Amino acid sequence: MLAITTPASAKLLVESGDWAAYKEKSSGGTVCFVSSEPTKAKGAYKKRGDIFAIVTHRPQENTVNEVSFQTGYKYKKGADAIAKIDGNKTFKMFTQGESAWTYDKKSDEAMVRAMKGGTTMVTKGTSSRGTKTTDTYSLKGFTKALKTAAQACGIK
Repeated sequence: MLAITTPASAKLLVESGDWAAYKEKSSGGTVCFVSSEPTKAKGAYKKRGDIFAIVTHRPQENTVNEVSFQTGYKYKKGADAIAKIDGNKTFKMFTQGESAWTYDKKSDEAMVRAMKGGTTMVTKGTSSRGTKTTDTYSLKGFTKALKTAAQACGIK
């Protein structure tokens, strides 16, 4: 299935607002991505791992603007996650393990467009134990970070 790349394993290219752009070499080629941690994470949980929003480019696989979330807990099996930008653009995402992705490339592109023009993104999910979470991300600096990652991977 899809693999999430975490910022700890990559070279920092730029920090822009609340987002950062990274580049790394993998066995499949160069991977460039942007990521951010939530400015607010709510839920009645006792322990939670790392939380990130990530947009990835894998040019060797023709993957551009793949949106994903790492939530720091295992999602409830079969439960979708929801991302909402500025309270009015909603995106449904499928979940597996501790990650969520949009359902297709068209959704990735629509979500990235909304993120570029937005100020706040809120994601909601349900853990395997039934705990509901709400994570709030600032979109400040997203566009500059994404542009830097795209340039680093040769994407126009």
